[in-house]
Amino acid sequence: MTQRFSLGIDLGTSNSAVARTGTDSADTEILGITQVLGPNQIGERPTLPSALYLPHPDEFPAGAFPLPWPETAPGSAIVGQFARDHGALVPDRLVSSAKSWLSNPHIDPRQPVLPWLSESVEAKLSPFECSRRYLDHLRRSLSQTVSEAALAEGLVVLTVPASFDEVARTLTAEAAEAAGLGRVTLLEEPLAAFYAWADQAGRDWRGQIGPGDIVLVCDVGGGTADFSLIAVSETESGELDLDRVSVGEHILLGGDNMDLALAYALRAGLEAEGKQIGDVQFLSLVHSAARAKVALLEDESLAEVPITVPSRGSSLFGGSISTRLDRATLQAIVLDGFFARTGIDDQPKAARRAGLQEFGLAYAADPVISKHLARFLVRSLENVRASEALSARIGSERLTGRFLAPTAVLFNGGVFKAQPIRVRVLDLLREWSGGAAVRELAGAQPDLAVAKGAAVFGRIRLTGKGIRVKAGAARSYYIGLESSMPAVPGFTPPLKALCVVPQGMEEGSEIVIEGRDLALLTGQPAEFRFFASDIRSGDVPGTVLPDAERELQEVSLLEIVLPEVDGVPPGQPVPVQVNVVVTDVGTLEVWMKHTRSDRRWKVEFQVRTE
Repeated sequence: MTQRFSLGIDLGTSNSAVARTGTDSADTEILGITQVLGPNQIGERPTLPSALYLPHPDEFPAGAFPLPWPETAPGSAIVGQFARDHGALVPDRLVSSAKSWLSNPHIDPRQPVLPWLSESVEAKLSPFECSRRYLDHLRRSLSQTVSEAALAEGLVVLTVPASFDEVARTLTAEAAEAAGLGRVTLLEEPLAAFYAWADQAGRDWRGQIGPGDIVLVCDVGGGTADFSLIAVSETESGELDLDRVSVGEHILLGGDNMDLALAYALRAGLEAEGKQIGDVQFLSLVHSAARAKVALLEDESLAEVPITVPSRGSSLFGGSISTRLDRATLQAIVLDGFFARTGIDDQPKAARRAGLQEFGLAYAADPVISKHLARFLVRSLENVRASEALSARIGSERLTGRFLAPTAVLFNGGVFKAQPIRVRVLDLLREWSGGAAVRELAGAQPDLAVAKGAAVFGRIRLTGKGIRVKAGAARSYYIGLESSMPAVPGFTPPLKALCVVPQGMEEGSEIVIEGRDLALLTGQPAEFRFFASDIRSGDVPGTVLPDAERELQEVSLLEIVLPEVDGVPPGQPVPVQVNVVVTDVGTLEVWMKHTRSDRRWKVEFQVRTE
């Protein structure tokens, strides 16, 4: 029998990677990704920078980037390392963080808006199209080593942040299909990191965690911070049960913020010496600060790292501007700034709301990652307390404090390659827990674990052998429900919310909500409002909340005209039941079933625009 392959794709905010493993193999390998390294320079790298550069039609000669596959369109965008490096010098033509735009509720991800605020690009691209192009590039690179037949027969697992809402998850799956990858299976990035760790640890993983443990997967990459909690319990037969019991909010905060903060500090020092730094020089300073940060964090014997910035002079001998990043500055900004020693009750500050704002990505208003982690752990306790099943799994003795305290931490993301940052997070958790032991899980691979873990998960799916973390829907989902009550002058009744997807609803399952008298408007424009919550684990399908806007987060708004039922006048409501399906690949479908016929309507989550 031919061995089938599992491919894991980490479509990262800053960098992407691909891993492969076989059904008959215990080894997982990172595949090199062919990409443009410079004009007439093609090579392989273990990661593909998630950057896309849109060159001016006259910027490069024809054939300057001879990739080993046909060009999709003349003068098409450049993806990867050269796109990132060259685009830093021409930022108006550089697309970065396209993944984060997929989860922005204020724009339509299918509309061409990137590069954001650029006025020099001839034709912009949509966040969806950028994601499709990244995935298309990965597929074309894969075709150099993996045949189309092997790709079709195997399983492709594509990772998404645990904090992604249903709109962003669905768009990611659709982008993969449009890129020729077929029907991919979605997996949360923190869970992928856990699968990679367990696979690398082998049989020793049970020696590192056991019943009663709560594992915090702390994932901070270049552009985002993502947190998840996995509870460990024991079955009657002595097997370990692993349950993902909480996920965090989508936080646009990571290593890129740290590089920018260091560059601002260095620029302030240079300008105090009378040296002016232009915009292009500042971009160079950001890249240099990033490299110096890594050098200092990885080698504790270094006191400082020299930095050279090209001058603005046009002469070949125009000289350069020199400075240095010392350890004290790094400590003050990265450790004491982003990972400050805050208390568990120190929550992130709310964003300031000026009357007029620049429109763009919803970056975190508070740069202190310690505060965001504290908020996550406090909300996790609230979420577990909301469910009798989760409370029983965790144990009553752990539910009496102010937050859900982890006993072990799995670090993931490029930021945590630095030991001083890992030590700071562990120190914070111990301080918040009153000195209780919190250990680091050994053997983590912070930069490539997500791709490897996705491949491992695919192998488990194909063979049925290996550990599984029970996860399902990361949050509960709701549909707005109009109240049926007499009109009262000057009073607008609140919009109710009907729970249609409970937190933890597993892939491949289906629910029909019965016992509710629901009516659907057909034949004329109707509005569907979708809501979500990551702290209401106790709500079951059919639960009705009295005030959706006060208790939940709105994630989607859909205005459509549903085809009318024969014999029913347009605008007259028809009786329906809600039928929800979580597909085997991890996407959500909501159907309205007519109770008096076989007719049904699919109501899809779509982005909310304002």
